[in-house]
Amino acid sequence: MLTGLSIRDVVLIEALDLSFSDGLGALTGETGAGKSILLDALGLALGVRADSGLVRQGAERAVVSATFDIPPSHPVGALLTESGLDAEPGEPLIVRRIVKADGGSRASVNDQPVSAALLREIGGLMVEIHGQHDDRGLLNANGHRALLDTFGGIDLAPLAAAWTDWRAAEEALAAARTEVEEAERDREFLDYAVAELRQLAPQPGEEAELAESRATMQKGDRISGDLSEIVELLDGSEGGLAKFRQAARRADRIAGEHEVLAEALAALDRALIEADLAEEKLAEAGHILAFDPARLDEVERRLFDIRALARKHRVEPDALSEFAVEMAAKLERIEAGGAHLAALETDVAAKKTAYAKAAKSVHDKRTKAAKALDTAVAAELAPLKLDAAQLRTAVEPLDEDQWTAQGQDRVAFEISTNPGAPFGPLAKIASGGELSRFILALKVALAEQGGAATMIFDEIDRGVGGAVASAIGERLARLAEGAQLLVVTHSPQVAARAGHQWQIAKSSDGLVTRTGVQRLDAEERREEIARMLSGAEITDEARAQADRLLEAM
Repeated sequence: MLTGLSIRDVVLIEALDLSFSDGLGALTGETGAGKSILLDALGLALGVRADSGLVRQGAERAVVSATFDIPPSHPVGALLTESGLDAEPGEPLIVRRIVKADGGSRASVNDQPVSAALLREIGGLMVEIHGQHDDRGLLNANGHRALLDTFGGIDLAPLAAAWTDWRAAEEALAAARTEVEEAERDREFLDYAVAELRQLAPQPGEEAELAESRATMQKGDRISGDLSEIVELLDGSEGGLAKFRQAARRADRIAGEHEVLAEALAALDRALIEADLAEEKLAEAGHILAFDPARLDEVERRLFDIRALARKHRVEPDALSEFAVEMAAKLERIEAGGAHLAALETDVAAKKTAYAKAAKSVHDKRTKAAKALDTAVAAELAPLKLDAAQLRTAVEPLDEDQWTAQGQDRVAFEISTNPGAPFGPLAKIASGGELSRFILALKVALAEQGGAATMIFDEIDRGVGGAVASAIGERLARLAEGAQLLVVTHSPQVAARAGHQWQIAKSSDGLVTRTGVQRLDAEERREEIARMLSGAEITDEARAQADRLLEAM
């Protein structure tokens, strides 16, 4: 809901601060007083194209700020979050636009800079302006389908789910076709690669094991000579160990002669034990490091083959076995490609049928809702002096390439202003006054389904009076129940229906002309409505008639 509007230096408005309430509010004043300037200023804050001509003569810039209260569930909250704008729950939303006299403009939301496009998107969610020059709201056919769905209470969730399933199946089929086509082009390579991988049959971890085995054998080759010399020095009747044992036996014969000899024998025994252990370890090392040139050649050949194949396919050696499985799977998919594609095509056809069935159900509901909406609008047209006109909610099929998760229908509100006249778009068929009243009739029939937080009707009563103006006022008041609606009006019958009224007036000191806006109290409303009834000279009869209008409301 719009709660405040601050305007500085816009055309004839020097400084103006307005506050607004919910319900129906009327903006009145003499022709030329500046009502359009007020709407132009609000339009700036809502993101319409900036025009430096709106800057008051002599001023450097024009500034317009609009303040809104937004409920937690309002869609503008999600838009603000998506756009990275800070918006505390419960805090007002303040949009501001600055237009410089020498061109250029700046926009902000809650003092955070934004683009004019984002400001326009936010403004479209917050305020809906209806008038003969407005190309948004009900005049935009892009939103007619959603309005009809809401009016008819149509649940689109099953249709959207069927659409998602169908599109996913089509994407899977397209991906499979691409893979098969690419694989067919590479079949010769795949055949050779799979055969080569199967013949080599590399295993995970094998490359490391082969490298370690090769290194061990190469090490054995390097030290085999030294190892042989060591064994030769120790082994045999003339070797070191044999002589060491002879020494130990002789020491054993004389150890009893003196305690020091006994200690020497014990030391020899210990040394002999260690020497035996050394002999065992040398034998074990000889076995481990045994060098077999044929085995080394075999290990090196397989190691080099694995590494070469890994480089060829640009994978790690340990990934070759998994790569072999992938290549084999691709080859199998080529061989079984026809059957696989046939299965996917069957799935696509089934899911397309399910989507078509769901779309047909929605189409039938839309057709029914369209008839109900046309009937509801027809009931509103006669009191608005549009009894010769008709509304037709057209529900037409879309080409398949235009189908969406919202179905297969194009929905458009079309009118015929006279019996036998062709139907056409609202904006192209109706005149200014007719258009505004058509929009009002639609709004009432739709019970404000899918509308913005604030609605503004600009001179909806143009060219009508009496009973028609009274009917317009009654419908505006009904539409404003529990909402906020502002109407720029010349009709006393409409103004009398409002809960709040502002008078727009132009004044001049001989040098400067200014436009001002004043909120009217009860007595001031009586005088303004009397002026609207009688013209420049307010008579007692006009005041009495104004009283009757206000009392009747």
